[in-house]
Amino acid sequence: MTETDTAAGTAAETATGTTADTAAGTTAGTTTDVWEPHAPAPGALHPLPHARARGLDLRASGTATVREVADGVVEVSAEGPAEVRIEWRVPCVDVTSFWTPEPRGTGWLPAAWSAPRRTGLAAGAPIAALVGTGDTAVCAFAAEQTEVLAGAGVVEETGDFRYWAQAAGRITVRIDTSGRHFARCLADLTAWWGEGRTVVVPEDARRPAYSTWYAMHQDVSPERIEAQAALGKALGLDVIIVDDGWMTADRTRGYAHCGDWEPVSLPDTAEHVRRVHDLGVRYLLWYALPFIGKDSAAYRKIGRHALADVPHLGAVVADPRYPEVREFLTDRLARAVEEWGMDGLKVDFVDSFARAAERPDAPGPGPEADCAEVAEGVERLLAAIRARTTAAHPDAMIEHRQPYVSPALWPYATMIRATDCPLSPQENRQRTVDVRLAAGPVPVHADMLMWHPAEPPEQIACHLVNVLFSVPQISVDLAAQNPGQREAIAFWLGVFREHLDTLQRGELLPSRPDLGYPLVTARGEGTVVVARYAALPVDVSADHWHTLLVANADADPDVRLVGGSGRATATVQDARGRIVRQDEIDLDRTDTLAVPRGGLLSLRRP
Repeated sequence: MTETDTAAGTAAETATGTTADTAAGTTAGTTTDVWEPHAPAPGALHPLPHARARGLDLRASGTATVREVADGVVEVSAEGPAEVRIEWRVPCVDVTSFWTPEPRGTGWLPAAWSAPRRTGLAAGAPIAALVGTGDTAVCAFAAEQTEVLAGAGVVEETGDFRYWAQAAGRITVRIDTSGRHFARCLADLTAWWGEGRTVVVPEDARRPAYSTWYAMHQDVSPERIEAQAALGKALGLDVIIVDDGWMTADRTRGYAHCGDWEPVSLPDTAEHVRRVHDLGVRYLLWYALPFIGKDSAAYRKIGRHALADVPHLGAVVADPRYPEVREFLTDRLARAVEEWGMDGLKVDFVDSFARAAERPDAPGPGPEADCAEVAEGVERLLAAIRARTTAAHPDAMIEHRQPYVSPALWPYATMIRATDCPLSPQENRQRTVDVRLAAGPVPVHADMLMWHPAEPPEQIACHLVNVLFSVPQISVDLAAQNPGQREAIAFWLGVFREHLDTLQRGELLPSRPDLGYPLVTARGEGTVVVARYAALPVDVSADHWHTLLVANADADPDVRLVGGSGRATATVQDARGRIVRQDEIDLDRTDTLAVPRGGLLSLRRP
């Protein structure tokens, strides 16, 4: 469902002051050469011995240690009685962009005085990269802790790029200045996050899905859902996700009826689910987890335990620090799997807990609460939901959504969806790639694909190619698609399914984050897939591939091949999968092949 107008209020950063002791080459206690109004320095910062030998001007407060993990990679820890902070600088030389996993977070260089990012269990992830020419990582970093305040930006006075990260009591960061491809550096950092975390992903979480949201909004019924599930299965959609509207007869898109979670629009729910299963389709059901509507019986039961009132939504945000709240919500959500036979849950708006907790008027925990921090209550709630659903269905799926992409949530999710960007293929591409780079082992789903009924097959194919390296979700009336549109959907869903291992588990190497990734490559076992979103050349020089696919989402059909050698069979298909060329070519002599917009070039070697 859409995130528009759902925030439980946003809190402006309230920290003020200037940072001392941060100038390169100065000693603790001297004045700063950086004006930074957003975050106070947590005590004196002192240079760390030998840090400059590693190419970093590295400083910390409290007691700090530096450990070399690999060539160009260091791990820095600092601890103290209160807030501790680690700062470092690198020369901002030959730099193109600054990468983060937030929506619209990549492609520019912030100033050092820009507001810092606050990450937490349900808000963002403490990871970033300064990217240079050739997609190298000038400096990538991640913090071990979830709750982190981090700043980064260009120091106007020196031309350096300055990072800092701070947390309560202790903080550990890894800093990578190895100069490798930035995606490889980020992959290593997310692997570090994954150490000791158990993440279980059922295979169905990687299968293309149909979503009711853009296609139906709240106007859902068993008949409409079953009809789309049948049509979707024939095209290659193995999962259906039923969004808002199932729990209310109200169609005004408010949240006043959330909380009871009774299947008002899905009578005989278990039988309805069985009919969908008979089609060979898995079934997920949407829940706006934090919201308790003021017109619900749930409000009368637990509404007194509210983190925030959201009048324009007709609801409150429940306070998960109370066992009564967690037990109630867990029972409501687990019922879908335990009683109705669903295959999982779409758990929406988890980030609203964090936003409500940051509001100035957020209440403290009352005597019935069993934890002081909202984040701890959220984690206990998500853990309980995951435990109950997997106890009833070992392969149960749980969808989370950007921006709650924290590695601390990996054990409680089986997929993460890009946040809403209806009919925006470039935005969907950038968001899915950004989340992929931070999601570790958890599959990433595209925001639901929708288009105008008059959309040509070529553009439908481009919508799908733009999310080629994620799991597609489609949300249009499949019965209204003409034959050409259906052919484009079926063809590209077939590509997703046939090359799932390479597309989702292969090494992901996106190019030019400063330009929104106009070329993206995935490398698997013997297979390479390249998606071309602009008129850029495609490198076919690697000697380990036997199959190389080039998906063309650009209007320019002339795909230039560089670095190739030897002979290969070339097959060109249009947006609907129809073969327009098939012959043997000499890669030493062939530098350009015509591939229609929305089409696919397949090169195969013995």
